[in-house]
Amino acid sequence: MARYVYGFQDGGRDLADLLGGKGANLAEMTRLGLPVPPGFIVTTEACRLFLATSEVPEGLSPDVSWHLSALESAAGRLLGQADDPLLVSVRSGARFSMPGMMETVLDIGLNDASVRGLAKVSGDERFAWDSYRRLVQMYGTTVMGVDQALFGEAMTLLKEARGAPDDLHLGTSDLACLVEAYKRVIRNETGRDFPQSPAQQMQEAILAVFRSWNTERARLYRRREHIPDDLGTAVTVQRMVFGNLGPDSGSGVAFTRDPATGRPGLYGDYLSNAQGEDVVSGVRDAVPLAELERLDPRSYRQLRDHARTLERHYRDLCDLEFTIERGTLWMLQTRVGKRTAEAAFAVAAGLVREGLISRDESLARVSGDGLARLMFPRFDASAAGTVLAHGVPASPGAAVGAVAFDSTEAVRRAATGEKVVLVREETTPDDLPGMVAAQAVLTGRGGKTSHAAVVARGMGKVCVCGAQDITVRAEARRFTARNGSVVEEGTVISVDGSAGVVYSGAIPLVASATMDYLESGEQSDDVVASAVAQALDHADSVRRLDVRANADTPEDAARARRFGARGIGLCRTEHMFLGERRILVEDMILARTDAEHLRALAALLPLQRRDFTAILEAMDGFPVTIRLLDPPLHEFLPDRTDLAVRIAATEAAGGQPHARDLELLDAVSRMHEENPMLGLRGVRLGLVVPGLVAMQVRAVAEAVVERTRAGGSPRAEIMVPLVGAVEELRLTREEVTRVLAEVGEETGVPVQCPVGTMIELPRAALTAGRIAEDAEFFSFGTNDLTQTTWGFSRDDVEAAFFSAYREKGVFAASPFETLDREGVGRLVQMAVEEGRAARPDLETGVCGEHGGDPESIHFFHQVGLSYVSCSPYRVPVARLEAGRAALACRDTGDSR
Repeated sequence: MARYVYGFQDGGRDLADLLGGKGANLAEMTRLGLPVPPGFIVTTEACRLFLATSEVPEGLSPDVSWHLSALESAAGRLLGQADDPLLVSVRSGARFSMPGMMETVLDIGLNDASVRGLAKVSGDERFAWDSYRRLVQMYGTTVMGVDQALFGEAMTLLKEARGAPDDLHLGTSDLACLVEAYKRVIRNETGRDFPQSPAQQMQEAILAVFRSWNTERARLYRRREHIPDDLGTAVTVQRMVFGNLGPDSGSGVAFTRDPATGRPGLYGDYLSNAQGEDVVSGVRDAVPLAELERLDPRSYRQLRDHARTLERHYRDLCDLEFTIERGTLWMLQTRVGKRTAEAAFAVAAGLVREGLISRDESLARVSGDGLARLMFPRFDASAAGTVLAHGVPASPGAAVGAVAFDSTEAVRRAATGEKVVLVREETTPDDLPGMVAAQAVLTGRGGKTSHAAVVARGMGKVCVCGAQDITVRAEARRFTARNGSVVEEGTVISVDGSAGVVYSGAIPLVASATMDYLESGEQSDDVVASAVAQALDHADSVRRLDVRANADTPEDAARARRFGARGIGLCRTEHMFLGERRILVEDMILARTDAEHLRALAALLPLQRRDFTAILEAMDGFPVTIRLLDPPLHEFLPDRTDLAVRIAATEAAGGQPHARDLELLDAVSRMHEENPMLGLRGVRLGLVVPGLVAMQVRAVAEAVVERTRAGGSPRAEIMVPLVGAVEELRLTREEVTRVLAEVGEETGVPVQCPVGTMIELPRAALTAGRIAEDAEFFSFGTNDLTQTTWGFSRDDVEAAFFSAYREKGVFAASPFETLDREGVGRLVQMAVEEGRAARPDLETGVCGEHGGDPESIHFFHQVGLSYVSCSPYRVPVARLEAGRAALACRDTGDSR
């Protein structure tokens, strides 16, 4: 029979898949000898079976009963015992941290009889009734499905009747009345009574925690964080300890380093005479953890020592939850703490300096997504701005947006393209959609460990919490600042998550220190920029994938090189024909004789040569892959409808339409295609339009000659787009080779330019072996390869139904953002293998935007590509992820 329950003493962090993160870490702390209240863990396997069958797995109930009996024996009292009750908590604990997404029920075991026993043995009647009202409220919401707001209304009515500002000012009789009010709410809403049986309470609470794995907010969080849906959650059952037993008790959350900046030292929040949920919910304002040293020096010293033990054991920033029960410190949870991108880099570099981790490990601790966030701008410190409020700097960065007071409004505004700041008194897990949609989150209550802070940091969202200078009136759709300013919904504000300041209006943004370092290449005194430099240096030393850039101008090429690109993987020549040059392309299209056609091409030649010369100079010594003209020619002509309207309007006014307009309309109509993406473009253009390939290749060749004579080291490569058959490439290659030879003979400078192709059609991937016979390199155009493999027109379908596809689980992320490994990825892998079988020295790269996507880069490393190419601003991200991919493959035994 399967084993579904483990005692804390039987587990460890190596069993996290089975025991969940919370349970595995409680077991680990127990093994380390830290003061952990005893308990046991119901496994993720039990959860998966229950969710699959809706039946309690056979053997689970006896296993739970056995471990409960052991817990009772150790405590010397029974669950819910009338005169001296053992009380337990029932908490969720998935493999990966999902803060606030699933359920918890505290004080299991209390009922109408045992609440009096708890009052007697604790010597605190108010505490007993406060614990009971917490149980009834949590149980009613989590297990019985009652709307949380109904309990909140009952509490509000009682506080108003008593004139109490918060629950601390309610007396024993008030809390006893509140328990009865809560019971009535449950009975009215469900038709059932709150159960008095402690065993029933625990059993139903465990199953409710299982079910919470599939709540909408949990599903949304998993989609956002790319956590698989089939893992399930473990359930931790643990003896209760109480932080609400008076001034010598309390609860807190701590980090072994600042999760916002990475600075060493104990950081966090503490609430005297409070339970843990009071701290994380933000319903009462906590004090900085440093205050605990004054309030309870002994407990503070113990906590500091335990924090050091855990950080050295886990070799990482740790997140701790603790309770002090009448002067006795208990450790309730630890996990590797969530952190901002700034903190991730700073902590990784700091742990290397301290000798706790290697440089390889430090690289595994950071990410390309985090680096991208560090490249975001910050507010201009010199810009004037009216301060609306100060609060806790919970998640750094700067964001500007229109105020929205609930999740629905934030999502609605964001869907229209508006930037939004979600403003709440405090957030709950139900606010997750709004937090995802918003640029920043601002709350009136809470600290660095509140729900808003933890979730925002994990998402990389700007966040300011505990802004006591504002009074939030969500129902009135406004907040009021201490200076009297009233901010209505839709008003633009600026939120500085690094300083904890909120400004009215939109403040200008400036580049970050990390961006300054990347642009200059000079060592920085900034801690984070310095840590980024160390990470990139190490990534460059271990990566196998080369990193190039997609760049079409000398300026982009120069920037890409500053950012660390080692070449250009895609130079799109069509971008050189825009603006004032468009008329020259029109002349070529409208040419009626060979002479006119040649004159038009001759006018384009020097312009292209100049562009190529400057780009080759900017990227001197590195390869520059130049793609021949790719889009349909009609894209260089005016819009057909605009032309027709202009001509009709002129005729209606009695005028004579301009002859060129008539010619252009004729050309546009003649060249119109129902589906231009699959029409006359790419290699087909070169084969149909005389002289087009020759003109472009001559421009490249003459640029190479010019740079060679100037003492440079030009490495131009010619890439033929949209090849579907080797015959297309062969014919084009003959033309390319002829022109290169001509320029070499004319100038006396030999011109050697490798000729390759873009693999962007499924047929090209499927016939890669034959194509490689005539191609010296492959570059995968994964944008078009995705479109042609899926049958998607990117411009048409992303807005139309991709969100619905993600909701329904058709794909986890847009295949245009992260490569579809099963379909498009399989074509890439097949083409690489067959291409190299035909030509062992075949160079292979990718030039679609997937080349800058962290997850896709790992795949490209695994299938053996030579390089990735991406937009200049994504080059640092690609460098970092290429290094991480190499380490990940090495760790799994993959030699590539």
